[in-house]
Amino acid sequence: MSPCYWVVMPAAGAGRRMGATARPKQYWLLRDRTVLEYAVAPFLADPACQGVVFALAADDDYFANLPVARDARVTTTIGGAERRDSVLAGLKVVAAQAHDDPWVLVHDAARPCLSAHDLRALLDSLETSAEGAILAQRVTETVKRADTEGRIAVTVSRDGLWRAQTPQAFRLQSLLAALEQHASATDEAAAIEAAGGRPQLLAGSPDNLKITEPGDWVAAQRILAGEQMMPEQRVGFGTDVHAFGIGDHVWLGGVRIPHHQGLVAHSDGDVLLHALCDALLGSVGLGDIGEHFPDTDSRWKNAASVQFLRHVLGLLDERGFAVVNVDLTLLGEAPRIAPHRQRIRATLAAELGLAEDRVNLKATTTEKLGYLGRREGLAAHAVVLVASRR
Repeated sequence: MSPCYWVVMPAAGAGRRMGATARPKQYWLLRDRTVLEYAVAPFLADPACQGVVFALAADDDYFANLPVARDARVTTTIGGAERRDSVLAGLKVVAAQAHDDPWVLVHDAARPCLSAHDLRALLDSLETSAEGAILAQRVTETVKRADTEGRIAVTVSRDGLWRAQTPQAFRLQSLLAALEQHASATDEAAAIEAAGGRPQLLAGSPDNLKITEPGDWVAAQRILAGEQMMPEQRVGFGTDVHAFGIGDHVWLGGVRIPHHQGLVAHSDGDVLLHALCDALLGSVGLGDIGEHFPDTDSRWKNAASVQFLRHVLGLLDERGFAVVNVDLTLLGEAPRIAPHRQRIRATLAAELGLAEDRVNLKATTTEKLGYLGRREGLAAHAVVLVASRR
């Protein structure tokens, strides 16, 4: 059973990036209600929510006229110039009303598309996340840091990078102390981190967007209306064949598998990765691996095929495409891959940034027919689905 909790919602901002408007963005209309009303709705619909504290601007002329202002669980306080000031003000109201050290969820008033599913997942995670947890999105795009003139200064590794969302959930007293001690923290999790904590990252929906610019408001309208913003989708097919030769292992899907023969190739001869690269290149109209990694180029002599895959994924990323799922088939009499199947899937899933259930691997023989049936080599087929991130 998920824990009871309080919500603090900083809503004192003016939303200057939304353009010239007298009405702050949290009070813009989305279909039939304001952004703020959509933002608070999942919490007020949850019996585990003990109360909601809104930190408002001192001259707020809008909140009192909303139906939510008359909800018995709703309290208001005066916020500050910065997010931290507003959150602290809200936490102090909770501290005055709560009788213990409850969980407090801080949520942006301009984040109207939080799903009940994501909220429930966050609350469930608190059973094992003693230091708190936040919703976040894994960074999948290439990240650039610019200089003062807007030119690329450096490409930043995206490994381990996440974009923080809200709600962010922490114990009341821990968050109060962290925010009071660390004034430069840009969000609640940063304050907890500065105090020595390590909150849990929980993958949230990309629909849980924050309205910052006019385009976000349009996207929120579509999400709340239940419209599917369908991305462009493309399918790619790839195939590869390599003959057996002298050796004591083969590489399949980035995994070294002992075998009494090796595969003859300019690189490491990983037929699964070569077929996969061909399929990915084909999905976005970029030819085949022979064009990108010719066997006349000494750079690729004995190269690990995972280098090919990483290069190809970079090409897809540059064109705004991400892999949705992969289906691979290995053809040959030997070696048997059943003992290695799960390891291959896990390796590929990690390289592709996918859940393992989006990477399928099958194996079949040719019933002893043809060159594969005579154990002269291995072949592989790959089918991929990619989708535009736009």
